[in-house]
Amino acid sequence: MSDSESGFGSVAGDGTRAVRAGLPEPVKNEPTLPGPVFAAHFHLPGEVSGPYAYGRDENPTWTHLERAIGELEAPGEDVETLVFASGVAAVAGVLFSQLRAGDAVVLPSDGYQVLPLVRAQLEAYGIEVRTAPTAGDAQLDVLDGAKLLLIESPCNPGLDVCDIRRLAEAAHARGALVAVDNTLATPLGQRPLALGADFSVASGTKQLTGHGDILLGYVAGRDTAAMAAVRRWRKIIGAISGPMEAWLAHRSLATLQLRVDRQNATALVLAEALRDRPEVTGLRYPGLSDDPAHKIASQQMRRYGSVISFTLPTRARAERFLEALRLVDDATSFGGVRSTAERRRRWGGDDVPEGFIRLSVGAEDPEDLVADVLRALDESDR
Repeated sequence: MSDSESGFGSVAGDGTRAVRAGLPEPVKNEPTLPGPVFAAHFHLPGEVSGPYAYGRDENPTWTHLERAIGELEAPGEDVETLVFASGVAAVAGVLFSQLRAGDAVVLPSDGYQVLPLVRAQLEAYGIEVRTAPTAGDAQLDVLDGAKLLLIESPCNPGLDVCDIRRLAEAAHARGALVAVDNTLATPLGQRPLALGADFSVASGTKQLTGHGDILLGYVAGRDTAAMAAVRRWRKIIGAISGPMEAWLAHRSLATLQLRVDRQNATALVLAEALRDRPEVTGLRYPGLSDDPAHKIASQQMRRYGSVISFTLPTRARAERFLEALRLVDDATSFGGVRSTAERRRRWGGDDVPEGFIRLSVGAEDPEDLVADVLRALDESDR
């Protein structure tokens, strides 16, 4: 769907676009956003034709959401978007639809903790896996001969950033496709397709939907053949979103700009407050002017995200801190309207210190959240 078809033109701001993205043309006495369609099959007399036949292939509720995400990922452009059951399903959809035995792929060595499991499965299929960290554009050094490059920027949980445009140009010069995991940034923070990526992939479970009650993922891309392969993979593997989840996700997009702006602003305030704490080391937030990633992030991001990371001296201190928090839930995931934090080493998959904290800033009043975090730091010092 083009901007003109959706009725808000190329001059729309992020808030206008988020509120109206993917909505069908208005029909008298019909809802603005039609309810979820739960059909497993559709009327299909005679020869197969039309978009909807069987629920594993297409669903009208997905269609509205996919159009909406596409309008946010690449305003005014013709892109295809496919929703998946989760962010990992979306990443797998790109990797396993594009790679064959004998191919080589480059993954971030400091990315999401499920990537080592993905690596093992790729290698079991005869695919060579190379890894390099996000910072310093280190993946450039292992690109030669690769079929696909997966970038995660900012990376989770370390929040390093790479130059997406530079990496994409280098990968394309070597004949490789480029996928960018855009989960931490969201389309309002960063648009990978505009930076040269072939695929923008993300978990919609996080800030995109923002309420911690939906599992969802998506892939967006311009290349018809590449996206057809992703669509075929989704059909084969059956990693589809439920209609209710898709409908809830579309409903949630209407508040995306409001949530993102509030959470980003509060994250910066909190990060600045943490600068002055002697027990806090390794503080990272790309929005801080002295953060190692700030220069590159400022060149390619419009918003810096809701996640802060830092390290406390010991595991025990970190656990006391988390226990003392009142406005921040000790929970995994990030991007929700309720602030969350966790000690990442408890999962065992991240190469971070025992006292490493990933904190996701919610939509609470900034002064309340900052006061709660600073009080918890004080109380944990015993």
